[in-house]
Amino acid sequence: MNQRLQTAVFSAKQAKQLGRTAYHPDTGILWCSLSATGIEFGFRGKECILTLTADSAYAAGEAKAARYAVYCNDTLVTAALLTEPERMVTVQNPDEEEKTAQVRLVKLSEAMMSSLGVREIRILSSDTAVQKYQYSIFVSGEKLPHLIEFIGDSITCGYGIDGQFPDEPFKTANENAAKSFAYLTSQRLHADYSMVCYSGHGIISGYTETGERMTHELVPPYYGLTGYSTAAIEGNRRIQDDLWDFAEQPDLIVINLGTNDASYTGEDPEKQAAFMRAYVEFLKNVREKNPSAPLLCTLGIMDQKLCDAVAQAVAHYISETGDCRVRSMRFEMQSASDGYAVDWHPSVITHEKAADCLCREIQDWLGW
Repeated sequence: MNQRLQTAVFSAKQAKQLGRTAYHPDTGILWCSLSATGIEFGFRGKECILTLTADSAYAAGEAKAARYAVYCNDTLVTAALLTEPERMVTVQNPDEEEKTAQVRLVKLSEAMMSSLGVREIRILSSDTAVQKYQYSIFVSGEKLPHLIEFIGDSITCGYGIDGQFPDEPFKTANENAAKSFAYLTSQRLHADYSMVCYSGHGIISGYTETGERMTHELVPPYYGLTGYSTAAIEGNRRIQDDLWDFAEQPDLIVINLGTNDASYTGEDPEKQAAFMRAYVEFLKNVREKNPSAPLLCTLGIMDQKLCDAVAQAVAHYISETGDCRVRSMRFEMQSASDGYAVDWHPSVITHEKAADCLCREIQDWLGW
C-alpha cells in the first residue's frame, strides 16, 4: 500500500552556508555569487527539491549563466547551468528515509559572470517517516574544525578547468571551483572554506596584453563585499550592494594574487616595487577585518615574476606592523606534461599538485 506523502518546506537560510552568501528576507532568497558558495544540509525523506532562481545572466547560456553542482552523500547528482529564471532540482534519498541524506549545493562558476539564488527546500516524506523523524527531517550541515578563506584570481576560481583545449574560449560551462586547489585543500584538511576570487584581477592591475595598467580589475576594492557581478539580481539589485560583515572569522587566509599584475609589471623594478607597496597595504586591510587569522601569501603556479615581490611585501609588512602571523610560499610552476586548461590555465593535475603543496605548508606551519 502506498503511503501518503507530506511536504516540509525549509528556507535556504536554515542550511549551513558555504562561503559568503547574502540572504534577502523580503524575497526569501539566499544568493550565492562567489566561487564555491552554496548550502549544505541533511534530510530524512523520500526526496528533497531545491528551488533555484537565476540572475539576469541566465539568458546568456553557457557563456555567462551560473554553473552549479549538487551532491548527495558526496556523490555528484548533477552539474548544470541555470539557463532559466527558476528551476527545481530533485535529489532522491538513496536510503529511502532510513538514513539521513547529506546534500551539498556548490556554485561552480565565479561571481563576476553571474549569481544564483536558493529560494526554498522542500522535503517529501511519508506519514510514518514524518511521525518517526519529526525532530530530524532537516539537519543543517556540520560546522568543521577550521575555516580557510582563499583570496585570488582565475586560478582560485578554477577557470576553464573543464575545458578540453588551451585555445578554446572561456565560458562558465567550463569553469569549476570544486576542482580548484583551494577547494581541494579545504577538503583534504577537513576545513570549511570561503573563496573571494575574480578572474583577471590583481593588486595594482588586472590582466593586460598591451602593458596598460587595468585599474578597474582589482581585488582589494571588492574584498569587503559579498560578491561583485556584472549581472543584476531581483530586478535592479546587484550582489555588490550586500556588504560582508566579517562576523565569522577564518582560522587561516590564503592569498594567491600577482599573476595578473605580472602582465603589467613585467621585470620593471619600479612597477614591481609599486606592486610590493600595494600588497603591503592590502595585507593591512585584510588584517584590519580579520584580527587573528594567520595570512599565507602564495604565488607561482602560472607566473613567478612577482614571487620575490610577494616575499618582500611580507617582510615589509612584518617590519612595519610587528605582526608575525604572516608568511609567503612559492608554488611550483605548472608543467606542460601535466596539461593545460582553457587559456593555458592550470589543469586538474596541476591543481591537485598545488593542493598537496599547500596542505603540507599549512600542516607544517599550523599543525592541522
